[in-house]
Amino acid sequence: MVLQRPEYAVHIMKLPPAGIRCPRPNVSIASATRASDSSAHDLAPLLAPISADLQQVDQVVRERLQSDVALIGTIADYIVGAGGKRLRPAVLLMVARALGYRGRAHIVLAAVIEFIHTATLLHDDVVDESDLRRGQPTSNAAFGNASSVLVGDFLYSRSFQMMVEVDSMRVMRILADATNRIAEGEVLQLMNIHDPTVDEARYLRVVERKTATLFEGAARIGAVLCDAQESLEQACARYGAALGTAFQIIDDVLDYDGDPHEIGKRVGDDLREGKPTLPVIHALRQASDVQRAQVERAIRDGSGDFTEIARIVHAHGSIEYARRRAQAESAAAADAARALPPSVYRDRLLDLASFAMRRDR
Repeated sequence: MVLQRPEYAVHIMKLPPAGIRCPRPNVSIASATRASDSSAHDLAPLLAPISADLQQVDQVVRERLQSDVALIGTIADYIVGAGGKRLRPAVLLMVARALGYRGRAHIVLAAVIEFIHTATLLHDDVVDESDLRRGQPTSNAAFGNASSVLVGDFLYSRSFQMMVEVDSMRVMRILADATNRIAEGEVLQLMNIHDPTVDEARYLRVVERKTATLFEGAARIGAVLCDAQESLEQACARYGAALGTAFQIIDDVLDYDGDPHEIGKRVGDDLREGKPTLPVIHALRQASDVQRAQVERAIRDGSGDFTEIARIVHAHGSIEYARRRAQAESAAAADAARALPPSVYRDRLLDLASFAMRRDR
C-alpha cells in the first residue's frame, strides 16, 4: 500500500481554534509481527473507539520515519515491524476524544509520543546490552550499538521537528520536560545497576521518571488540546502517571513470574542485567541472611542460580507484594479517570487501568 502524505506534513500545523477544539530485515519483521499478535488481540477491544485515529498515527509514524539515509530507513522498518502496544499514543488519543476534541493535532502528537518512546527503547537496549525485545533480536543486536544510538537520536530530533509543526509552546514544554525527565530516569537506573542496597523509594524514583512521565505527558497533552480546566488537566496527568507506574511494576513482576514466549524476552533478564526491581527489593527485606547474601551476589554479579533466586522471590510473597503495589496505582488511575465526563472513551481509559493488572506480557 502506498501511503499518502498527510496534510500536516506539508503545512505548518497549529492547534485548532476554540470553535473546534472541544465542545528492515523482512524475516525478523514477520516473526516480530507474529509475536505481538496475541497482545494486540487483547488490547483491540479496549482501543476500538480510537482505531481510526491509531491507523492515522501508524501512517504518520511510517511517513515521518522516511529518510534519504538508507540505514535509518532500514532500522526504522525493523522497529515498525516489531510492533508494540502503542499504549502511550492511545492514552493521548483517548483523553483528547473523551474531552470532545475534533481537531487533528492529536494525531501528530501521538506519533511524537511514540517516537520518543521508541528512542528510549533503542538507547535502553544499548545501555542494558539487551539482545531480545518483543520476541525478536533488539536493534542493537541486529545492527550494532552505534547504529541504534544514532537512529534513536534521529527519532528524538524528528520528534522535535514535529512538535514545532503543532506550534504550541505549552505542548512543547510538556514534551521537552518529559524527555528530560526520561533521561534523568535512565541515569538514575544506571546508578542503581548492580547495587543491592537500592530500596523501594529509589526504585520508584526511576519508575516515575523513566516510565510514568511519558504516560503522564501523553494524558496531559490530551487535556491541553482541549483547553481543559486546570483541575481536569491535573486529573488526566495523575491518570497517566499512575497507569504508567502500574504497567512498569507489572513488567518487573513478569520478569520473575512470566512466560518468556508471552513477554517476548528471557525471564530473569532484569537480574542478569543487575537491576534490583520491586520483587527482589521486597524479597531482600524478608530473606534470611543466607538468602540475602545469595540475592545480593546475583545483583552485584548479574549471574548465579536464577531458579533459586526466583524461588526466594516467590517464597517471601514478593510477587504478590509487587502486584498489590501495582493494583494501588491502577486504582489511583481509575479514580483520576472518573473526573472525565461520561463517555465510551472514559470507559476505555478505566478498562486500560484494569488491563495493566491482568496482562501477562
